[in-house]
Amino acid sequence: MKPIGFWFAHLHQALESSFERILDDEGLTRRHWQVLNTTDSEALKPLGDLQKTISDLRVRGWIDEGGLTEARRAAHLRLKAEVDAFRSRATEGISDDEYRTTVTVLERMAANLARE
Repeated sequence: MKPIGFWFAHLHQALESSFERILDDEGLTRRHWQVLNTTDSEALKPLGDLQKTISDLRVRGWIDEGGLTEARRAAHLRLKAEVDAFRSRATEGISDDEYRTTVTVLERMAANLARE
């Protein structure tokens, strides 16, 4: 049996490359999607410096000084269907309880290591 670190890294790479394929036609990255998908600045903090991503979204007309625009809403709806289908494929055969347990375990592992 391979250790959890192997599976975590393997899954991370699979998620990144799958998101890349979904968003590539729009010229977007996963970070673009994360910004488009939230208006909660606290949720974005773990993503680090997003100035380049936010600048790109401003150029596209999806963000302005007042916040998110109607063009952003249209782009978000268009991409949400693809992202939702991707998430369904990724979690096929996994119950809601199994998913929550997995996330909880990974969260605890990260917290354990953060204390070091």
